[in-house]
Amino acid sequence: MHNNWMRRQRMLGYIFVGPNMLGVLLFFLIPAVYSFGLMFTDYKFMNPDMAFIGMDNMKRLVKDPLFYLSLRNTLIFLLAVPVSIVLGFIVAVILNQKIYLKKLLRGLYFMPYITSGVAVAFVWMLLFQPNQGPINGFLRSIGVDNPPGWLSTTTSSMYAIDIIWIWFMLGYNMIIYLAALQEVSSELLEAAKMDGARPLQILRRIIWPLVSPTTFLLLITGLIMAIKTFGIIQATTQGGPGNSTTILSLYVYQNAFRYYDMGYAATVSWALFAIILLITVLQWVGQKRWVHY
Repeated sequence: MHNNWMRRQRMLGYIFVGPNMLGVLLFFLIPAVYSFGLMFTDYKFMNPDMAFIGMDNMKRLVKDPLFYLSLRNTLIFLLAVPVSIVLGFIVAVILNQKIYLKKLLRGLYFMPYITSGVAVAFVWMLLFQPNQGPINGFLRSIGVDNPPGWLSTTTSSMYAIDIIWIWFMLGYNMIIYLAALQEVSSELLEAAKMDGARPLQILRRIIWPLVSPTTFLLLITGLIMAIKTFGIIQATTQGGPGNSTTILSLYVYQNAFRYYDMGYAATVSWALFAIILLITVLQWVGQKRWVHY
């Protein structure tokens, strides 16, 4: 009888897990295996003729200057992740205190994260407008004679995208940190105050180490999310001007759906996967030095 009960429980588990596993199989594993095979072909979208070309796509990738430019832009874009995490931590610490309208402020900070990425992009396009935009208007009013061109120039466009991403992710990081700060022992903080620790010392020596697992979580997920970002950049600059905001995820899209070069797009996507895997492994190894559980 016990065996029959265990068998029924196991079957129920399979029934509940089955739809999700089917989705993973159909929409992740099979496409991943298929794209891996495409790397070794010259497949063009909607073209039935497809030939095996061996390592030609990989040789092309190694010599492709636009791939290296996209990689450089991706690395610049990733700088926004730790900045957003640090700012999110600072805002969370402030909003964790007894301040006026803190619940409203929490909601306002979190609102950009639940807003459509396309809507966010269009708002920032207006703010960054070089001639009539309010940001440059403010800079001129305080004496800046030649304000940046922001999204309209190759020198500043990637950093403008970083600013958008920092603003977009700030509320999410803040909310996660607020949850972590609720677990910090108030008795420990009171003891530190009684021992004469200053607020900055408490923040640096006690609170920051105690929330280091949360920092690690936000760092690893934030970097992966940033590497895969597509919508905000596509809506604001479409990779321009002059490919100055083309990151690897956008370069995959361009090769696949602008030039219909599916074989090369698959090669770039697997290179992107390798970069994500490398960053993740390095973080897992490095977290042993600074994450305190």
